[in-house]
Amino acid sequence: MSGVRHFLLIAALCVSAHPAVAQGLGDADRGQTLFSKCAGCHQVGSGAKNRVGPHLNDLFGRNAAGLEGFRYSKALERAGAKGLEWHSDTLNAFLAKPKAMVPGTRMSFKGFDDPDDRADVLAYLRGFSASPANFPEADPTALATDHDLDPAILAIEGDAEYGEYLSSECTTCHRTDGADKGIPSIVFWPEPDFVAAMHAYKSETRAHPVMNMVAGRLGDEEIAALAAYFATLDR
Repeated sequence: MSGVRHFLLIAALCVSAHPAVAQGLGDADRGQTLFSKCAGCHQVGSGAKNRVGPHLNDLFGRNAAGLEGFRYSKALERAGAKGLEWHSDTLNAFLAKPKAMVPGTRMSFKGFDDPDDRADVLAYLRGFSASPANFPEADPTALATDHDLDPAILAIEGDAEYGEYLSSECTTCHRTDGADKGIPSIVFWPEPDFVAAMHAYKSETRAHPVMNMVAGRLGDEEIAALAAYFATLDR
């Protein structure tokens, strides 16, 4: 299993044990109050500096252990080297159970059990990241009419059985029962919309480091096959 898939699997398992962070994140004002539990080690905002933990400005979109000038634990350095990046899904999992997601982390905080607390803290922190609207927290839905796709690509008839064979990489993170546990559901989409979304990731029209990597490895026939398979699953 690749490093990226390993950490996304851990994130998915951690989030599955806790209800998901809201897709729109939470209440930033309440998150500021909750951040007092973090402020003993972390600073954020104008003039923030590294303390016991790194400052958290521009956290979203940053590689784990990626802040220059801070000495991270070996565990977090290994996680970053294997592809762990901080986005709402991975941060939600980390804030739920830090030591479960990154065994060996020096962070002593046990985590926020309440998913609303995590959503609120993330909403607060996201305000200190540049261009936060560009980060991929929203459902990766896309309509076939939203993108300038070659009609021949949309016309490819996918092989659902082949799609099922290919689907294991998708179902490492996405649930097949249609449940949304912090990672959006992808089942029962209209096939053209699934194809359009995957090609948006493939062309990096839609930015998401993991999805760009996954979609970039897929050919047109493989994307069509996945679309055909997931369209057959019940919500």
